[in-house]
Amino acid sequence: MNNVESEILVVGGGSAGLAAAVAASGRSRVTIVDDNPHLGGQIWRAELGKVKSPDAKRLIKQIIAGKVTIINNGQVFGADNHGCLLAETPDGTLELQFEKLTLTTGARERFLPFPGWTLPNVYGAGGLQAMVKGGMSVKQKRVVVAGTGPLLLAVADYLKSKGAIIQAIAEQASGFHIRRFALGLWHSPAKIGQAAALRLRLRGVPYLTDCWVTEAAGSGKVEEVKLTRNGRAWSTDCDYLACGFHLIPNTELASVLGCKIEKGFVTVNDLQQTSVENIFSAGEPTGIGGVEASLIEGTIAGLAASGETDAASSYFAQRTKTRKFGDSLNAAFALRDELKTLAEPETIVCRCEDVEYGRLTEFTNFRDAKLQTRCGMGPCQGRICGAATEILFGWEVPSVRPPIFPVRMENL
Repeated sequence: MNNVESEILVVGGGSAGLAAAVAASGRSRVTIVDDNPHLGGQIWRAELGKVKSPDAKRLIKQIIAGKVTIINNGQVFGADNHGCLLAETPDGTLELQFEKLTLTTGARERFLPFPGWTLPNVYGAGGLQAMVKGGMSVKQKRVVVAGTGPLLLAVADYLKSKGAIIQAIAEQASGFHIRRFALGLWHSPAKIGQAAALRLRLRGVPYLTDCWVTEAAGSGKVEEVKLTRNGRAWSTDCDYLACGFHLIPNTELASVLGCKIEKGFVTVNDLQQTSVENIFSAGEPTGIGGVEASLIEGTIAGLAASGETDAASSYFAQRTKTRKFGDSLNAAFALRDELKTLAEPETIVCRCEDVEYGRLTEFTNFRDAKLQTRCGMGPCQGRICGAATEILFGWEVPSVRPPIFPVRMENL
């Protein structure tokens, strides 16, 4: 086992992690560890190693020029008895020693079960985008993008730019809530400009509010999806379904390290400090707020971790503004109750262990269901079905245990 020592360790190479590393590198020796081959996270995931975002380029350039050690392909799966984090890499396990720790572990897509959601070519919206960024071709492929949130538009725009034929964008949120959210952007001309440019590029693509997928069907793979809107149901042919119901924060590592978690998010103070004195957190684990919020929070966390609290406090007003945007975003795209009724008794909820919805209705909490059906005991460790049962049944997923990701025995 190899050791890596740093004054400040940043876990996660997305927007918040990059901002934190840059902010801390002025006064401290910083290490940033990320499980992807390239920095940038899901939002700025590099296409064949070439990042296009100006913000990402600027931050990565500053990191490379600064006092930052970069560890790619390193998945942190827990901690040892000495307080060091353990990360699995292609070359074995690393022991990461630190004085201060900043957790910027991002978020993942939420999936909700409906008949046919486990068919081949049904992807998460961000998942399909990542596959295409990795080289998969969707040229002339018919794609339905469904679920909720601004990510749907961004994914549809990207897939269209790669030659996909976007059959429809099915947004479950109501038109009223989306219009009210759009009107609230009057004080942010940049966001209005971005939204207008996005809609212009998607002209001709049906954007259907109050609409959601009720079933995916096909022989061996998805061939059509059934949609419903305002009491009307119809089917649309497709080659791919990209579906995602907003985001879930990745708080597993914070939980294992003893950080306080409330309402699914890591609790932090004004300086982004968690309930554990030497651990900070920023970005989506502390609240779903988008790239701008992640950049500001990451900067505050990095400055605070390196002892520059006065400099960190100068960003508080900007953070308040981005948090208001995040609150309005989450309110506008809140999940409707009808989505809780899509699964049929034979619909699989836990994909890892093939546990069906009808079997889970026999239980009153996640723990009992897990003990009797193995729901949540597969390789994803409840990341998919746990979030689904939270919506379907109102269950709370029990505490997390290490390792938080599957690890090869020789590295464990």
